[in-house]
Amino acid sequence: KLTILLTLVTLVSTFGSSFQYGYNVSVINSPFMQNFYNQTYMDRYGTYMDSNFQTLLWSLTVSMFPLGGFFGSLLVGPLVNNCGRKGTLLINNLFSIVPAILMGTSEVAKTFEGIILSRIIIGINAGLSSNVVPMYLGEMSPKNLRGAIGVMPQLFITIGILVAQILGLKSILGNREGWPVLLGLTGIPAVVELILLPFFPESPRYLLIQKGNEEQARKALQKLRGWDNVDDEIEEMGQEDQSEKQEGRLSVMNLCTFQALRWQLISIIAMMMGQQLSGVNAVFYYADRIFESSGVEANAVQYVTVGIGAVNVVMTCLAVFIIELAGRRILLLVGFGMCCISCAVLTMALNLQTSRDLNNGNCCSNLQTPPFPSGPIPFVLITEMFLQSSRPAAFMVGGSVHWLCNFTVGLQALGAYSFLVFCVICLATIIYIFFIVPETKNKTFMEINQIMAKRNGVEVAMGKEELMDIKAVPGTWNEKKEVPMNSTL
Repeated sequence: KLTILLTLVTLVSTFGSSFQYGYNVSVINSPFMQNFYNQTYMDRYGTYMDSNFQTLLWSLTVSMFPLGGFFGSLLVGPLVNNCGRKGTLLINNLFSIVPAILMGTSEVAKTFEGIILSRIIIGINAGLSSNVVPMYLGEMSPKNLRGAIGVMPQLFITIGILVAQILGLKSILGNREGWPVLLGLTGIPAVVELILLPFFPESPRYLLIQKGNEEQARKALQKLRGWDNVDDEIEEMGQEDQSEKQEGRLSVMNLCTFQALRWQLISIIAMMMGQQLSGVNAVFYYADRIFESSGVEANAVQYVTVGIGAVNVVMTCLAVFIIELAGRRILLLVGFGMCCISCAVLTMALNLQTSRDLNNGNCCSNLQTPPFPSGPIPFVLITEMFLQSSRPAAFMVGGSVHWLCNFTVGLQALGAYSFLVFCVICLATIIYIFFIVPETKNKTFMEINQIMAKRNGVEVAMGKEELMDIKAVPGTWNEKKEVPMNSTL
């Protein structure tokens, strides 16, 4: 069941980390920031920027965020293995508070370089949180709620996008006086998480499998589940521990050459590329430019963008309730399918500017695109398709692909046919998911691992009956046991 403690830890970790990711994706879309760049350059050198240089500088400002996210993804493995999941999230708040101060004071200091530097640092925060929060929540959730709780980070990302869009309205903070405050507000969720998260437990799987402390793991599980009898979950963690004894902790290099995890790795790379190159982020990064070129009046653009953000939140809320009913696979297929259709319609709209109806269809198409299937589920699947020894390395690979593709979208100059490329990528991702990715709904980590082992051509010698013979004896999982050589997956 969903206990109060599990609810609170989900809300605090997603608000403190995932919310910031979404907020910083959308907050950079204020035209007054570009005016500030130009005016600052004028004050320094007595002349305004060349238009090409201004475009380049602004593209760098946008793209530094995903580049920082890539660097943050590279830190995931070392930090979660040495500091734990909760400890990493607490450390990560420093990468939010510092840039919030720098960005909030950038106008007073008259430095746009501070904003660019801050975008890299806040990107590191997003790179860590986008990987660590799903890992943390996935390891604490019971299998029947793992999908729904796994969608919560994406829900708070969309809420962060919507809040940034609302606060960025010209009548609120998206004006000449308010934009520094708009940038500085990103530090508030970090402060909230820094205060509240220490009161919540660490991941039980981390405590038992990596730290070897069954007593703390048992206490954490009892608090999270709301009852004392957690022997079944302790036993399942022990089975996972036994299956990995000879494997050891996998590095990224080991993961890339390990046959038993080949299709898991390929699947994560394919889904992460499809997620970021589906065209959704391009709409958020360049919303004003896209809608103005589509014939939407300049004063109405900001409200159309807020409308998209609101639809994102609603559709992601639906995902929370239906993911455990419909499963992961069908939502991925439906989501990428709708993104594919929307990108095709958007391409036509941008190329047939003379038709008002097609321009309106362009806006409606994006408003109806549900981003949730291509958003949270790949991160949920990383948690589910990899065991404890390989999960940090898998998140490093998946996160790196995620942010490198995000960086590519942010850096490029969007043309009329850019969304046609996104359309083809969505179609290719649909084909891959249909033939390769299995359904993982309501399965334990060991059951999922056995399904993927067959796909990798690795014979699983340890059958279900042998697994059930392993008993959860208090205080023994951290001791080395005799395990048959043929029991390793």
